[in-house]
Amino acid sequence: MASEEVLWKYFSFQRPIMKTLAGAFVVVGVIGILAACCLGDEFQWKHHDNNEMVQVLERIHQKCPNITQVYTLSETSVRGVPLYVIEFSSWPGHHQAYHPEFKYIANMHGNEVLGRELLLKLADYLCERYLVGDDEVTNLISWTRIHLMPSMNPDGWQTATEAGGLDYMVGRANNNSVDLNRNFPDLDHIMFGYEQAHIDHNNHLLAMVDRLKEPIQPETKAVMRLIMKVPFVLSANLHGGDLVANYPFDASRSGDLTEYSQSPDDQTFRHLALAYATHHADMALVDRPGCGDGGYNFGKQGGITNGAAWYSIEGGMQDFNYLSSNDFEITLELGCDKYPKADQLQLEWEKNKDALMYFMWQVHTGVKGDVRDAITGRPLPNSIIHVKNITAGQETDIKHDITSVHDGDYYRLLTPGEYEITAQQDGYQPQTQRVVVVENLHQPAQRLDFKLAPLPPFQETMLLSSPRGSMSAPDYEIYDDVMRDKITNTLSKKWLYNRMYKRSA
Repeated sequence: MASEEVLWKYFSFQRPIMKTLAGAFVVVGVIGILAACCLGDEFQWKHHDNNEMVQVLERIHQKCPNITQVYTLSETSVRGVPLYVIEFSSWPGHHQAYHPEFKYIANMHGNEVLGRELLLKLADYLCERYLVGDDEVTNLISWTRIHLMPSMNPDGWQTATEAGGLDYMVGRANNNSVDLNRNFPDLDHIMFGYEQAHIDHNNHLLAMVDRLKEPIQPETKAVMRLIMKVPFVLSANLHGGDLVANYPFDASRSGDLTEYSQSPDDQTFRHLALAYATHHADMALVDRPGCGDGGYNFGKQGGITNGAAWYSIEGGMQDFNYLSSNDFEITLELGCDKYPKADQLQLEWEKNKDALMYFMWQVHTGVKGDVRDAITGRPLPNSIIHVKNITAGQETDIKHDITSVHDGDYYRLLTPGEYEITAQQDGYQPQTQRVVVVENLHQPAQRLDFKLAPLPPFQETMLLSSPRGSMSAPDYEIYDDVMRDKITNTLSKKWLYNRMYKRSA
């Protein structure tokens, strides 16, 4: 097998529907023909089945070929259904420096279907508004790389739909009866253990996993590889069953079923959750009814909640994003009805449209820039970016560092205020700069670049031997190797070992 094929198989996505040929994109297979013959130009408000969903995505790509790409992830569902994503970008298929990466994922629970239809319509809306020259949409696509995944659990959707979409639980899990939002490696446990031991390691924790409670499902593995491959900055996971924007941490520190579990970026996460809730038609209303008989109205607290303060879970995707990568993710519960009737979908779109758009713009809050060698100008990927909040005289270290990525570029979400930001890299003198972050709606984030001076050899040796120097995150250039070893091989072996050990105990 050629080396390129090995890379596609083990490290990255499956070959996308579109592939590069002599500088152009060419449709592979018959999906384009199906889309052209079976769906008109107008978006149809209905529950699209798994085949129709792909046809919608391909029709959108055909209408907006210069700003879109449709691709599949590395794994299929248990039943063999490909997991599709549509991307919007000024250069589809490529990470561009200073263009933050954003994602929405829906239908993780197969019977929670509203997000699936909303993302199909959002893709249609972005394409349509771009074609007519809408300034907001044109700027958003020009400055951002957007990934929309309508269905993470197409098998569960099929099960729920075949059962009439009426049962509160049927179709929730995948075809192996596993809840995908409990199936990610539990990085909260590792983080909380480090806190108790006063260990200064607060990010990119996937390599620290040494046990699993259950096998990683193919749908989970596919999304994990996506998270490791693409340096996402902000994302949201679309669910149903209540009406609230939920933010980390999802797991309690004490093990209690409910307690406020504050992350180091609690202020920023609250800002992000409020950004969605306050732009949704109903989510933040204080006088709306709660879900179910006597259900609590989260509108009384702005339409937001800390995850563990609502109920604690382990193995959730939201916290995994935050603790394994640079990505800040929240969970959006979009309504009381998990499987709304088709004639309600357009109304739900109108309720969510402004919030979906406004939340994507939040990827441009805070600061961005690059980290380079002060002498050669060479980009320094994997540099650690540390932030101290000095607003109004405080001096609060935010104990969650991020890292620069492929081209030395970094993106740090922050709320308005004054901060000290430090960039550091093994073998270089750290550099600290002050910045006042202001709110610039519908504009790119403020730019703050770093130029690090190389250390003399004896100082470099001292730095590399220090505990801080040994805590750097895995280099983005070797993330694919980490994923292959840790997920495909090591983690599965640890699951089998733990299972055998428990049986013999």
